[in-house]
Amino acid sequence: MVPPVEQEDMGHSKKHWMVTLQEVFYPALAAVGIPSNVITFLILWRRNCMLSRSSTFYLMAMSVADSLVLIFIVVLELSVKYHQPEPFWGYEPWCSLRDVFNYGAYNTSTWLVVVFTAERFVAIHMWKMKTKICTQRCAAWTTTAVFLFSHLFAIPYYWSNASVYKNNQTMCIYNPAASSQLIHTLVGLQTLQAYILPLIIILTLNGLSLRLISHSNRVHITAHVTSRVNKVVPLLRSRKRKSVVLLVTVSMSFVLLSVTRAVTQIVVRTTPMYSLDRNDYSLVINVAADFGTMLSLSNAAANMYLYVCTQSKFRQEFFACVRQVSLHCKRKH
Repeated sequence: MVPPVEQEDMGHSKKHWMVTLQEVFYPALAAVGIPSNVITFLILWRRNCMLSRSSTFYLMAMSVADSLVLIFIVVLELSVKYHQPEPFWGYEPWCSLRDVFNYGAYNTSTWLVVVFTAERFVAIHMWKMKTKICTQRCAAWTTTAVFLFSHLFAIPYYWSNASVYKNNQTMCIYNPAASSQLIHTLVGLQTLQAYILPLIIILTLNGLSLRLISHSNRVHITAHVTSRVNKVVPLLRSRKRKSVVLLVTVSMSFVLLSVTRAVTQIVVRTTPMYSLDRNDYSLVINVAADFGTMLSLSNAAANMYLYVCTQSKFRQEFFACVRQVSLHCKRKH
């Protein structure tokens, strides 16, 4: 996630508070996020959380993709970067392979949120298409395609990086032999597919969902008034309400945590700031960009806590698992 040109010696001057923050934040994020994703996967797999089979499959796939993001980016790249003078990925073949795995994992995590948002939109509003699209079989094919294409689109990064010895340190930087046009094209495409397009699609679908829900509520209220029926079940009190809450919670938290990273990436990549030293924290854009990266990567650790807060059945299963683990630990002691 951190461009190779940014891997410079950070010990040549007094350590900036932003560096110290990241040294603590990324290991803590991995320590919290990886176990929570494993727990989420197991609960969804072994327990009945009153979700559709297709939704369960998408959420399980998201927990796997988020774990890969935490392992490849947060642990093996960023945590290692801040705690080792010469990270192992500064050497070949890891330098060439690093971004293939990093961007493959991140793109998978991002686009699973997109396809889940699209699937829930269809389930809520398109009854005729629901029986064909909102099935476990379709979810399995879709998630497989997302994993496959996300990593295929990351393969060109194999030729974009090179290991060099500079300033008495081995570093992984953009390949000096590669044309600047190739590098700019790859960076631009990654920004487009990882930030711009996903945010546009998610915001559009959520906007349409809220508009249709608002319209449906007005229709129900009108029917209630005109027919003088005492008990009319509002739309948001039906089972559909849970789908709406789950959709909005997952997708909008993704948007809120990603928007800072998206804005700073667009600013950095489309202005002369692209050539600035990214380790110079006297520049506000560098602080904002790293802060945006921290927020964006927090997506990979947040879902279990979102489910616990918004899905009553998942919350019950989660606390049941906690109680079982506690009892097991007490028996051992």
